[in-house]
Amino acid sequence: MNGFVLTIGSNSINVFYMAGNRKRKKYKLNPRGKIIIIVTAAILALLIAVCIFPKNETDRNPAFLAEVDAPAWIDAEYIDMGVNARKGTLLEAVNGIVVHYVANPGTSAAQNRSYFNNPGTKVNSHFIVGLEGEIIQCIPLAEQSVASNERNRDTISIEVCHPDESGAFTDATYASLVKLTAWLSHICDFKKDDIIRHYDVTGKLCPKYFVEHEDAWEQFKTDVMDGKANWQD
Repeated sequence: MNGFVLTIGSNSINVFYMAGNRKRKKYKLNPRGKIIIIVTAAILALLIAVCIFPKNETDRNPAFLAEVDAPAWIDAEYIDMGVNARKGTLLEAVNGIVVHYVANPGTSAAQNRSYFNNPGTKVNSHFIVGLEGEIIQCIPLAEQSVASNERNRDTISIEVCHPDESGAFTDATYASLVKLTAWLSHICDFKKDDIIRHYDVTGKLCPKYFVEHEDAWEQFKTDVMDGKANWQD
C-alpha cells in the first residue's frame, strides 16, 4: 500500500512515504509545517466531535418560563434555595414532561414537599400532585428539578402521590394530574410523545401503575391532549 504516514514524537513530527511495506523517504517538517499539522489535526478532531455529538436541533428555548404565572389552582410553595435539592440551576431547554410517583404510599403532597426541603434531601420535582387533587409547585418552572436523571436539563417533572402499593392514583389525583399536564402542554406546546415516564428515561419502575398498565398510560396521554386541545385560559 502506498501513501504518507505521520508520526509525532516528543520533539519531532515526521512524515514518511510508504511504498508497499517499506519506508521510502523521510520528510522532516520545519516549525511552520509542525504548526500547520497540529492546527489541522485539531480542526479535524473538532469536526468529528460535532458530527458525533450534534446539538439537539429540536431543543425549545426555556427562557419564556420565567415569565409564566401559574394558575390559582396551583399552590406555589418553593423549597428553600441552597438546600441540597435546590441549587437554582436553570433549564437548558424545555422539551417535555416526566411523570413520577412518590413511591411512599399514603403520603400527602405537603409531606413530600417538606421532604424535598430537608437539608439532607438531594431530589425534588417541579410539582407534586396530592391524594385529594391538590397541586404544590416546589421550584420555579425555569429551574432544573432533580428527578429525571439526564433529562433534568430539559424537562418539567411531576411527582404524584398514591394511596397504596399498587401505585394507582385516586380519581381526584388523576384529574388534577391530567389538568396540570394539559396546562403545561398548552403553554409549552408539547405533543403527546413529549410526555414520558421516569421509566422511559432510566427503566425504573416509575410511575409504577403507568409502567405496569400501558393501556392506562396511553389513555392518560390521550386525556392530556384532549385537555390541551380544549384549554381555555
